[in-house]
Amino acid sequence: MKRNYLLLALTIGLGAFVLLPAEQTPKSRPAVLVELFTSEGCSSCPPADRLLESLEKSEPGSGVDAIVLSEHVDYWNHDGWVDPYSSSKWSDRQSTYVARFGVNSVYTPEMVVDGATEFVGSDKGRALSAIAAAAKAPKAEVSLTLTSDSKVQIDVSSLPAAAKGPADVYLAVARNEASSQVSAGENGGRRLHHVAVIRSLQLVGTCKPGEPFQRATSFSPGKDIDPNQLRLIAFVQERNQGRVLGAAMRSMQ
Repeated sequence: MKRNYLLLALTIGLGAFVLLPAEQTPKSRPAVLVELFTSEGCSSCPPADRLLESLEKSEPGSGVDAIVLSEHVDYWNHDGWVDPYSSSKWSDRQSTYVARFGVNSVYTPEMVVDGATEFVGSDKGRALSAIAAAAKAPKAEVSLTLTSDSKVQIDVSSLPAAAKGPADVYLAVARNEASSQVSAGENGGRRLHHVAVIRSLQLVGTCKPGEPFQRATSFSPGKDIDPNQLRLIAFVQERNQGRVLGAAMRSMQ
């Protein structure tokens, strides 16, 4: 195999040199957004929560980055335990997926991969195959740059040719880790652990086909948690909560 070399002159007067391998820029790995709709009030959800954590900690496939989001729904809160991380916003987001996928009703745990596939959130085999398939789809390159304590710049390259018109650019703020000692409901007596717990989601703007996107936006990390315990996730999604065309994540540290 041929290799390129750079000549490094160590002593110009003597003409001495050594051969060093030329630096090569590593190719970026495709990022796949994995959303889990879950609840601390659902006894079937802890295995899915653990699967989501394992997808984040261990590479789900060769050369693939799984960017995970835990979205706690609120429709289990009537059953003896109020999930402290739940919100009707995430229930509404799940309902939009349910309608789009033609699922009979909302359920937990539900996993959605790149806005393209949904399945029971504890099904590891389905998760790995869905992530592998999503990684093969053309992606827009997305990057996040912190410009100040409360602003971030989002850059998106041109949308892939297969994009169906303009796409929405979102910014999510998520808590790296969270735990609860559940005292009632189906998980009463259990201590539950979560990763990438979503705190906020905002629509930043619209990315048009054939045009790059660049925008700085403010965000609120909140006063109840150390900002270093948070992460920012930007993703590009086809209108009406369609396919995810690109994603990126960075910590606040």
